[in-house]
This record gives sequence, structure tokens and C-alpha cells, in this order.
Amino acid sequence: MKKRLLGTCPVCDNKLVISELHCSDCKTNIQGEFPLSKFDYLSSEEQDFALVFLKNAGNIKQIEKELNISYPTVRKMLDSVIQNLGFEQTTISNPLTRGEVLEMLKNDEISFEDAEQMLKEIK
Repeated sequence: MKKRLLGTCPVCDNKLVISELHCSDCKTNIQGEFPLSKFDYLSSEEQDFALVFLKNAGNIKQIEKELNISYPTVRKMLDSVIQNLGFEQTTISNPLTRGEVLEMLKNDEISFEDAEQMLKEIK
């Protein structure tokens, strides 16, 4: 099992910082406070999802297929990653329109079943 860098303290849940860097070749040690990247603060599940999202260039249909999940689940995970990276949520204030759903279906980005479900949710 691959070990992952912890982004938050397992005791109090505050953000962790790196305090020492070490070169295993020349044995140099550098001490200080080095912040982690925003990606290090994502959960393991969110990091894995972000990698799949990038690998598939954001193609929702490919992401659904690779992770064996539905469009709403992909959208929920993407929203979680966006929020936890510190960016503004756009989906809540800017829901998809019927036209956008049909365009995604036409471009083979979502399945017929997902399009049907999404269209039912649009008021």
C-alpha cells in the first residue's frame, strides 16, 4: 500500500506544514516551515478522483466508465474537489440548463440515462 502525505493533523484536524527537508544523498537538512500544496489537503479519494479527471481531460463519460459511477456522483466529487481546493462553487448558483444537458449528451459526455435523470431534476 502506497503511503500518502498527510495534509491535516489526525488529532486536531488542523493543516500540517513540512518542517524539515532531507537529502538522502548528501545528507543535507533544511529546516523551516514549508506549506503543502492545495492538492495535499484533499482526501485520498479526492486526490484519486482529481487524477482520473485530469487523465481523462474532464470527459465525464470516460470518468463515469473508469470509476463505474454515475454523472451525479462525478459532479458531486468534482464539486467537493473544487470546494476543498478553495475555489468558488459554480454549480449551486449556476445549474445546468436543458440545452447544456442535451449538448453533453450529443457530445457523448454523459449517458442517455444520466441525461434523462438530469433533465428530470431541472425545473
